[in-house]
Amino acid sequence: MSFRTDGFHPLLLNMRMISRGGFSVISMRSFVFFSLGIGGVVAHGIPHSSSSSSFWVSSNNKQHPISLDDPIVDDDIDIVTGSQFHGLKTFASLPYVNCFSDEAAASKKYDIAVLGAPFDTAVTGRPGARYGPTGIRIGSQRLGGFDYYTDEDALHGWATIVDCGDATLTWLDNTVAFKHLDKAHRVISGRPTANDTVATVPRILTLGGDHSTTLSALRSTFRRWGQVSVIHFDSHLDTWSPDVLGGVSDYAALNHGTFLHIAHEEGLIRNTSVHAGTRGPIITHSDRGNDKRCGFAVITARDIDKHGIDWIISTIKARVGDSKVYISVDIDVLDPAFAPGTGTAEPGGWSTRELLTIINGLRGLSVVGADVVEVSPVYDNTGETTVLVAAQVGLSLVSLMVAKPVSD
Repeated sequence: MSFRTDGFHPLLLNMRMISRGGFSVISMRSFVFFSLGIGGVVAHGIPHSSSSSSFWVSSNNKQHPISLDDPIVDDDIDIVTGSQFHGLKTFASLPYVNCFSDEAAASKKYDIAVLGAPFDTAVTGRPGARYGPTGIRIGSQRLGGFDYYTDEDALHGWATIVDCGDATLTWLDNTVAFKHLDKAHRVISGRPTANDTVATVPRILTLGGDHSTTLSALRSTFRRWGQVSVIHFDSHLDTWSPDVLGGVSDYAALNHGTFLHIAHEEGLIRNTSVHAGTRGPIITHSDRGNDKRCGFAVITARDIDKHGIDWIISTIKARVGDSKVYISVDIDVLDPAFAPGTGTAEPGGWSTRELLTIINGLRGLSVVGADVVEVSPVYDNTGETTVLVAAQVGLSLVSLMVAKPVSD
């Protein structure tokens, strides 16, 4: 096949040329034409494969050479800007450390660690939260800089913050998976800190994973800090007795709706805990009584309409007092309009702005651990609103830890 030297071939005469900003742009028809391999010439921007020098053609049909030998100073080439969107994905582009390896952890100490818990085989609704840690990390890539409301850069303050990657959790045996996650928390929280004059015990932000993974985190915080007050943002109680939810076997007893009941039975949490954003259905009339027995007060989703955000913040602070606090955020505390990517969505929840305002209002509490759970990217929308808000919630939780160092 021959090609005309003036840059056109009879087969190309039907190309539509669009003039933009002084340059000719080939329409999609011509691009597809060349991507099928029927190319070999420079026709308005397509390199000539048989020529020793490439060129592009401007709208005035003048050829301009392109050469790799242009006199560009190497120091002027910026390969850093934008690099957070490429390569391995860590939470907020934090440094990755294999916190499970003694050697790796010794070479990079940390004060706050991010841990993924890719597990979802203890759900009663839709699965998919095993992909939550990856989704949240993808949603976090643009995080960084100074917070508009606090004027603080939590990621680059006194605390050394790292991403430890994911715990290795099997999806075939929940009992084995929980043993692995228990040990992962125990090892990560047992490392020496980077700034031991400020705090001597590392704190962990867990990316879930279904909500049953919080039990391993509570076991770890109890080991390091003693009993904690739990601030539980969720549309559901999650204090159901295994006899009510999952009573078909001992194996099924631990699930994402019973873990707080089990945490109470194990003596991990104080009776100064609180639910916030609750609105999901209860199973039996005795559920409320059992919830109170487990040490929880309740702030419903509609309390924000009756009393406002400031009341919610002050009520939470009054409830937990000066105790050490663990904050757990089930993304379904938000209305499905803001976070559709979750397993057991409940209409009538809070907005993204309301949740972030409440969390930021908890500054000053002694937060020794936190998590963002029940993120199922497969149910998210094309705008990825769920993973974006989950990442922002994670950053807000880290910010609370940075704002208030806690001694053991």
